[in-house]
Amino acid sequence: MPAPQAVDLLISARWVVPIRPANTVLEHYSLAITGNRITALLPTAEALDRFAPRQHIELANHALLPGLINMHGHAAMTLFRGLADDLPLMTWLQEHIWPAEARWVNDEFSEDGVTLAIAEMILGGTTFFSDMYFFPDATARVASKYQMRTQICFPVLDFPTNWARDASDYIHKGIKLHDDYRDSQYVFTAFGPHAPYTVSDGPMKEVVTLAAQLDIPVQIHLHETAFEVTEAEKATGKRPIRRLYELGLLTERTQCVHMTQVSKDDLALLQETGAHVVHCPESNLKLASGFCPVDQLQKGGVNVCIGTDGAASNNDLDLLGEVRTAALLAKAVSGNAAALNAFEALEMATINGAVALGLADCLGSLEPGKWADVIAIDLSGVETQPVYHPASQIVYATPAQRVTHSWIGGKLQLDNRRLVNIDIHAVREKAAQWAARIHRNEAQAD
Repeated sequence: MPAPQAVDLLISARWVVPIRPANTVLEHYSLAITGNRITALLPTAEALDRFAPRQHIELANHALLPGLINMHGHAAMTLFRGLADDLPLMTWLQEHIWPAEARWVNDEFSEDGVTLAIAEMILGGTTFFSDMYFFPDATARVASKYQMRTQICFPVLDFPTNWARDASDYIHKGIKLHDDYRDSQYVFTAFGPHAPYTVSDGPMKEVVTLAAQLDIPVQIHLHETAFEVTEAEKATGKRPIRRLYELGLLTERTQCVHMTQVSKDDLALLQETGAHVVHCPESNLKLASGFCPVDQLQKGGVNVCIGTDGAASNNDLDLLGEVRTAALLAKAVSGNAAALNAFEALEMATINGAVALGLADCLGSLEPGKWADVIAIDLSGVETQPVYHPASQIVYATPAQRVTHSWIGGKLQLDNRRLVNIDIHAVREKAAQWAARIHRNEAQAD
């Protein structure tokens, strides 16, 4: 009989939801990890005979899943959480968020806000987040420090902000960021033209050319509200997605965020180009932006993934909660209780995000050879009893606080609800300091 094979880590769990094969729940299975990759997924009894792990973690009441992928957010905006709630979108933006950004957002703000966001996301099971915000170099620096995976969509706008002067300056700084992190396994870059109404044709065409040359994705806010679409049609005679299509911006590497307004022609353009949709249900609900027709998109073959958006408009970065809202909302919008079932909802937060990132060969499912980005969810709580169907229980009944463990590239990030690499007390203190400064300034302004 051959000697057991040495592996770094063996995680044995009551259930495994590997995402691929689809619609699968495995019972009493173990995940073997060597270095930063998954070596094998097999029944626990076989794993104990086959492997000699340096460490063996037994989770008798847990389900293992691939780490969750949050496909859209503005991480530093955690420091604006609750600053301006219950307001219409344009009032919220023009009278509160944009002035606050102009006053406060800098490298220090971004570093502290992103650290807070990463702590929250790891505690909630997210192991990869896509971010579009100013001072993306600070976001990249913090993500690298804590070995959290991220797609940095460096912003592109026509007008100046605290970070850049004009579209050319945004693009120049973004390409430098791309060059600085081109070999990173944690930081991936993408172009982030903010929206059709904030970026003119010239910079859009430049983004098209450079994104193709660098072979990196493009993420853009698109069809977020009916007002956006109507105003564009008045000004140009075209729906925004048609304009982007004619400019060459819609491709299989394009991530269209929100898409609450989808006509028959819009759907045809998504189908033709292979562009992806990033659904942000809770932010859309809170800002009364509209409803993304997820069931219609999925039936049309469009890849739909999910994001939280920023904590200023959500107000949390709880991707499990987002998945639950998405599943419920899809049923109400479509009038079909079978729309977006539990497995499909989990796919949105895992493999569908990996596909949109162009990283499906590395992420999104628990398969041998992929990166060992893994989370464990405790299903022993009163609120999750009894367990008939683990996937349904995770989507419809399990709070984020039941995420107990997280590994990114095989490295432990969350150990029985304890953040391994982040000083949570320091994070809280920094957030409190920023809140005091911002609140004092707001009070003086009033």
